[in-house]
Amino acid sequence: MRDANSRRTDKARGLRQADNGAEAALWTELRNRRLNGYKFVRQLPIGPYFADFACRERRLVVEVDGSQHVESAHDRTRDVFMVSQGWSILRFWNGDVLKERDSVTETILAALDERLVAAVNAPDMRFIPASSVAGEPEY
Repeated sequence: MRDANSRRTDKARGLRQADNGAEAALWTELRNRRLNGYKFVRQLPIGPYFADFACRERRLVVEVDGSQHVESAHDRTRDVFMVSQGWSILRFWNGDVLKERDSVTETILAALDERLVAAVNAPDMRFIPASSVAGEPEY
């Protein structure tokens, strides 16, 4: 394994095993290149943080969050760091992933295919493009 770090690997493994129902549901759509051939991984370490899902090829992070993440200062710090590293971030709510999975996967595809390029801050999702690097991501 390249750049193996057993502590980070163990933490990522633990996060994968402890995923919630929404993460598990989305993983069934993303795993094994099921989404138009794009490869996703779970719990990818990016600096000191872990991305729920990431497509390395397109440098896209997909986060699935519960209500405890509303206006989270920690998430904002995390987003700023990931965007500064060249990653775009898509954030969805657990309930939307469970109830509107087709819409969620279509939105992910739009970001992957570069049809979604501008920042979006809607009640049901947030998109922060990597092009926000100049300053803080738009919220």
